[in-house]
Amino acid sequence: MCKVIAVANQKGGVGKTVTCVNLGTGLAMNGKKVLMIDADPQGSLSISLGITEPDQLEYTLATAMLGIINEDEIDVTAGIIHHDEGVDILPGNIELSSLEVSLSGVISRETILREYVDKAREIYDYVIIDCMPSLGMMTINALSCADSVLIPVQAAYLPVKGLQQLIKTIGRVKKQLNPSLNIEGILITMVDNRTNYAKDITSQIHDAYSASVNVFPVEIPLSVRAAEISAEGSSLYVYDPKGKAANAYKELIKEVMNNG
Repeated sequence: MCKVIAVANQKGGVGKTVTCVNLGTGLAMNGKKVLMIDADPQGSLSISLGITEPDQLEYTLATAMLGIINEDEIDVTAGIIHHDEGVDILPGNIELSSLEVSLSGVISRETILREYVDKAREIYDYVIIDCMPSLGMMTINALSCADSVLIPVQAAYLPVKGLQQLIKTIGRVKKQLNPSLNIEGILITMVDNRTNYAKDITSQIHDAYSASVNVFPVEIPLSVRAAEISAEGSSLYVYDPKGKAANAYKELIKEVMNNG
């Protein structure tokens, strides 16, 4: 059984792509066959996995989705790039921006990505989708085909403020488009435990959400190394294997695998 996890938050800079990289490569380290989909026009996930110029690629997620819109035969292996740490990636690039605009006139526009992902389910154990920092049509497509949503949120006031809107959107998608969609959990990131501010924010998240939504017990500490990996093209397990952030992501992997 394949599990599809969308990693989403409309607020940028909350550690979403870093979480995708370390979640996907960590699952691969545990023997799972993993496909990572970059659904962000900025191509952050692609760049973080060593694809230096995603905008110059001939085949990306935009190409695959355009093929589905045009009712072409889907080849899930087309455009896939294999990373040294054992994951496959379908890159994303700036073409997703124009695709999002053109989706407005397409029938069943919210479920175009689902057709691709359903084919990928036959090959992979996990599909991880890195969503763009907005609640636009590409993010709705990701939520429409996912089994669960993992929500990274920075231990700071403004990112926490936006959580309510995201959870409402997930609820609407569940009701109207994808009844099997669940929240994998809220992952608190960039936690500086030396400050009372971070502790207060963390406590607020638990108080506000833990009764209705899983809040992961593991927190990702603030780490310079974690911020640097996008330039290295590798995960924390390679770049800083003994660091606190790498160990925290290993704990997250256990939680996700225990969730099925």
